[in-house]
Amino acid sequence: MTSSSRLPLDLLSPLACGLDAAIIDLDGTMVDTLGDFVAVLGLTLDELGLPRVDRAFVERTVGKGSEHLIRQTLAEVGGDPACYEQAWAAYQRHYLGINGEFAAVFDGVAEGLQALRDAGLRLACLTNKPLAFARPLLAAKGLDGHFEFVFGGDSFARKKPDPLPLLETCRALGTLPARTLMVGDSRNDAEAAHAAGCPVALVTYGYNHGEPIRAVPASAYLDRLDQWRQG
Repeated sequence: MTSSSRLPLDLLSPLACGLDAAIIDLDGTMVDTLGDFVAVLGLTLDELGLPRVDRAFVERTVGKGSEHLIRQTLAEVGGDPACYEQAWAAYQRHYLGINGEFAAVFDGVAEGLQALRDAGLRLACLTNKPLAFARPLLAAKGLDGHFEFVFGGDSFARKKPDPLPLLETCRALGTLPARTLMVGDSRNDAEAAHAAGCPVALVTYGYNHGEPIRAVPASAYLDRLDQWRQG
Protein backbone atom coordinates (compact mmCIF):
# COMPACT_ATOMS: atom_id res chain seq x y z
CA MET A 1 0.00 0.00 0.00
CA THR A 2 1.18 3.49 -0.74
CA SER A 3 0.83 6.44 1.59
CA SER A 4 -1.73 8.49 -0.32
CA SER A 5 -4.76 10.63 0.37
CA ARG A 6 -6.48 8.46 -2.26
CA LEU A 7 -6.68 5.70 0.31
CA PRO A 8 -10.45 5.36 0.74
CA LEU A 9 -11.52 2.93 -1.90
CA ASP A 10 -7.90 2.51 -2.89
CA LEU A 11 -7.53 1.13 0.62
CA LEU A 12 -10.77 -0.78 0.52
CA SER A 13 -10.02 -2.27 -2.91
CA PRO A 14 -6.86 -4.13 -1.86
CA LEU A 15 -7.85 -4.43 1.78
CA ALA A 16 -11.63 -4.81 1.87
CA CYS A 17 -11.35 -8.51 1.16
CA GLY A 18 -8.79 -8.71 3.95
CA LEU A 19 -10.47 -6.37 6.45
CA ASP A 20 -13.19 -7.38 8.84
CA ALA A 21 -13.46 -4.28 11.02
CA ALA A 22 -12.30 -0.74 11.70
CA ILE A 23 -11.48 0.93 15.00
CA ILE A 24 -12.14 4.68 14.93
CA ASP A 25 -10.68 7.30 17.27
CA LEU A 26 -12.99 10.06 18.53
CA ASP A 27 -11.35 13.42 19.38
CA GLY A 28 -9.76 14.97 16.31
CA THR A 29 -10.86 12.09 14.08
CA MET A 30 -14.65 12.18 14.20
CA VAL A 31 -15.44 15.20 16.37
CA ASP A 32 -13.66 18.54 16.75
CA THR A 33 -13.73 18.75 20.54
CA LEU A 34 -11.02 21.35 20.99
CA GLY A 35 -13.57 23.98 22.00
CA ASP A 36 -14.88 21.69 24.73
CA PHE A 37 -11.40 21.13 26.13
CA VAL A 38 -10.59 24.84 26.13
CA ALA A 39 -13.86 25.71 27.88
CA VAL A 40 -13.60 22.95 30.48
CA LEU A 41 -9.98 23.69 31.31
CA GLY A 42 -10.83 27.37 31.61
CA LEU A 43 -13.58 26.66 34.13
CA THR A 44 -11.36 24.23 36.03
CA LEU A 45 -8.47 26.68 36.26
CA ASP A 46 -10.83 29.47 37.30
CA GLU A 47 -12.07 27.28 40.13
CA LEU A 48 -8.50 26.65 41.25
CA GLY A 49 -7.59 30.33 41.01
CA LEU A 50 -5.03 29.64 38.29
CA PRO A 51 -4.49 31.42 34.94
CA ARG A 52 -6.13 30.00 31.84
CA VAL A 53 -4.23 28.29 29.01
CA ASP A 54 -4.65 29.25 25.37
CA ARG A 55 -6.17 27.20 22.59
CA ALA A 56 -2.81 26.46 20.97
CA PHE A 57 -1.53 24.81 24.17
CA VAL A 58 -4.65 22.66 24.42
CA GLU A 59 -4.35 21.58 20.78
CA ARG A 60 -0.75 20.47 21.36
CA THR A 61 -1.60 18.61 24.56
CA VAL A 62 -4.84 16.69 23.98
CA GLY A 63 -4.85 13.09 22.86
CA LYS A 64 -3.11 11.20 25.63
CA GLY A 65 -6.02 11.10 28.04
CA SER A 66 -7.63 13.57 30.40
CA GLU A 67 -5.25 12.77 33.24
CA HIS A 68 -2.26 13.70 31.07
CA LEU A 69 -4.02 16.87 29.90
CA ILE A 70 -4.69 18.01 33.46
CA ARG A 71 -1.16 17.31 34.67
CA GLN A 72 0.38 19.12 31.70
CA THR A 73 -1.99 22.04 32.20
CA LEU A 74 -1.09 22.38 35.87
CA ALA A 75 2.59 22.36 34.91
CA GLU A 76 1.96 24.98 32.21
CA VAL A 77 0.33 27.45 34.57
CA GLY A 78 2.63 26.80 37.53
CA GLY A 79 0.04 24.94 39.57
CA ASP A 80 1.02 22.69 42.44
CA PRO A 81 1.07 19.04 41.26
CA ALA A 82 -0.61 18.22 44.57
CA CYS A 83 -3.70 20.00 43.22
CA TYR A 84 -4.20 17.23 40.66
CA GLU A 85 -7.04 15.43 42.48
CA GLN A 86 -8.93 18.68 43.02
CA ALA A 87 -8.36 19.64 39.39
CA TRP A 88 -9.49 16.22 38.16
CA ALA A 89 -12.71 16.39 40.16
CA ALA A 90 -13.47 19.89 38.86
CA TYR A 91 -12.59 18.88 35.30
CA GLN A 92 -14.97 15.91 35.36
CA ARG A 93 -17.79 18.00 36.77
CA HIS A 94 -17.38 20.76 34.21
CA TYR A 95 -16.88 18.36 31.30
CA LEU A 96 -20.07 16.47 32.02
CA GLY A 97 -21.86 19.83 32.15
CA ILE A 98 -20.83 21.02 28.69
CA ASN A 99 -19.87 17.80 26.87
CA GLY A 100 -20.34 18.52 23.16
CA GLU A 101 -21.55 22.10 23.56
CA PHE A 102 -18.47 23.54 21.84
CA ALA A 103 -17.80 20.51 19.62
CA ALA A 104 -18.78 19.69 16.04
CA VAL A 105 -18.61 16.61 13.85
CA PHE A 106 -16.01 16.98 11.13
CA ASP A 107 -17.36 17.17 7.58
CA GLY A 108 -17.73 13.78 5.93
CA VAL A 109 -17.57 11.70 9.11
CA ALA A 110 -21.09 10.28 9.13
CA GLU A 111 -20.85 9.51 5.42
CA GLY A 112 -17.44 7.90 5.87
CA LEU A 113 -18.63 5.69 8.70
CA GLN A 114 -21.60 4.59 6.63
CA ALA A 115 -19.31 3.78 3.70
CA LEU A 116 -17.17 1.57 5.94
CA ARG A 117 -20.28 -0.23 7.14
CA ASP A 118 -21.52 -0.57 3.56
CA ALA A 119 -18.18 -2.19 2.72
CA GLY A 120 -19.01 -4.85 5.31
CA LEU A 121 -16.72 -3.68 8.11
CA ARG A 122 -17.77 -3.88 11.75
CA LEU A 123 -16.99 -0.70 13.67
CA ALA A 124 -15.75 0.11 17.17
CA CYS A 125 -14.88 3.48 18.66
CA LEU A 126 -11.71 3.56 20.75
CA THR A 127 -10.71 6.82 22.43
CA ASN A 128 -8.47 7.95 25.27
CA LYS A 129 -11.38 10.10 26.47
CA PRO A 130 -13.06 8.65 29.59
CA LEU A 131 -15.97 6.42 28.62
CA ALA A 132 -18.42 8.52 30.64
CA PHE A 133 -17.60 11.45 28.32
CA ALA A 134 -17.30 9.46 25.08
CA ARG A 135 -20.68 7.72 25.04
CA PRO A 136 -22.80 10.86 25.61
CA LEU A 137 -20.76 12.77 23.03
CA LEU A 138 -21.28 10.14 20.34
CA ALA A 139 -24.99 10.06 21.14
CA ALA A 140 -25.32 13.85 21.11
CA LYS A 141 -23.64 14.04 17.70
CA GLY A 142 -25.70 11.20 16.23
CA LEU A 143 -22.75 8.87 15.69
CA ASP A 144 -23.36 6.19 18.30
CA GLY A 145 -25.49 4.02 16.03
CA HIS A 146 -22.52 3.22 13.81
CA PHE A 147 -20.60 1.32 16.48
CA GLU A 148 -20.93 -2.13 17.97
CA PHE A 149 -18.54 -1.23 20.78
CA VAL A 150 -17.31 1.99 22.39
CA PHE A 151 -14.24 1.92 24.63
CA GLY A 152 -12.67 4.82 26.52
CA GLY A 153 -9.35 5.61 28.08
CA ASP A 154 -10.51 4.01 31.32
CA SER A 155 -11.87 0.83 29.72
CA PHE A 156 -8.54 -0.99 29.87
CA ALA A 157 -5.45 -1.03 32.07
CA ARG A 158 -3.47 1.11 29.63
CA LYS A 159 -4.22 3.78 27.01
CA LYS A 160 -3.03 4.36 23.46
CA PRO A 161 -0.20 4.49 22.36
CA ASP A 162 0.04 1.19 24.23
CA PRO A 163 -1.31 -1.55 21.92
CA LEU A 164 -3.43 -3.14 24.67
CA PRO A 165 -6.63 -1.14 23.92
CA LEU A 166 -6.48 -2.08 20.24
CA LEU A 167 -5.83 -5.72 21.01
CA GLU A 168 -8.73 -5.80 23.48
CA THR A 169 -11.00 -4.04 20.99
CA CYS A 170 -10.08 -6.63 18.35
CA ARG A 171 -10.87 -9.31 20.91
CA ALA A 172 -14.32 -7.77 21.52
CA LEU A 173 -14.95 -7.60 17.78
CA GLY A 174 -13.67 -11.13 17.31
CA THR A 175 -11.25 -10.00 14.59
CA LEU A 176 -7.53 -10.40 13.98
CA PRO A 177 -5.45 -7.20 14.30
CA ALA A 178 -4.09 -7.66 10.77
CA ARG A 179 -7.69 -7.58 9.51
CA THR A 180 -8.73 -4.59 11.64
CA LEU A 181 -8.05 -1.04 10.43
CA MET A 182 -7.21 1.72 12.93
CA VAL A 183 -8.36 5.19 11.89
CA GLY A 184 -6.97 8.04 13.96
CA ASP A 185 -5.45 11.51 13.92
CA SER A 186 -2.21 11.24 15.87
CA ARG A 187 1.06 9.48 16.54
CA ASN A 188 -0.66 7.83 19.51
CA ASP A 189 -3.04 6.02 17.18
CA ALA A 190 -0.31 5.06 14.73
CA GLU A 191 2.08 3.75 17.38
CA ALA A 192 -0.68 1.72 19.01
CA ALA A 193 -1.74 0.28 15.64
CA HIS A 194 1.80 -0.60 14.58
CA ALA A 195 2.48 -2.31 17.91
CA ALA A 196 -0.81 -4.21 17.77
CA GLY A 197 -0.28 -5.29 14.16
CA CYS A 198 -3.19 -3.28 12.74
CA PRO A 199 -3.06 -1.31 9.47
CA VAL A 200 -3.57 2.40 10.15
CA ALA A 201 -5.05 5.37 8.28
CA LEU A 202 -4.54 8.88 9.67
CA VAL A 203 -6.74 11.91 9.08
CA THR A 204 -4.88 15.11 8.25
CA TYR A 205 -7.08 17.57 10.15
CA GLY A 206 -6.85 16.37 13.76
CA TYR A 207 -4.62 16.92 16.79
CA ASN A 208 -1.11 15.52 16.52
CA HIS A 209 0.69 17.34 19.35
CA GLY A 210 1.86 20.08 16.98
CA GLU A 211 3.65 17.66 14.64
CA PRO A 212 2.91 17.22 10.90
CA ILE A 213 0.74 14.11 10.60
CA ARG A 214 2.36 13.02 7.34
CA ALA A 215 5.64 12.61 9.23
CA VAL A 216 3.98 9.72 11.09
CA PRO A 217 4.21 6.39 9.22
CA ALA A 218 0.80 5.13 8.12
CA SER A 219 -0.81 3.08 5.39
CA ALA A 220 -2.61 6.19 4.14
CA TYR A 221 -3.69 9.73 5.00
CA LEU A 222 -7.25 11.06 4.71
CA ASP A 223 -8.30 14.66 4.23
CA ARG A 224 -11.92 13.64 4.92
CA LEU A 225 -13.34 10.44 6.30
CA ASP A 226 -15.81 10.18 3.42
CA GLN A 227 -12.97 9.73 0.96
CA TRP A 228 -13.88 6.06 1.43
CA ARG A 229 -16.75 6.82 -0.97
CA GLN A 230 -14.56 8.25 -3.72
CA GLY A 231 -12.62 6.39 -6.41
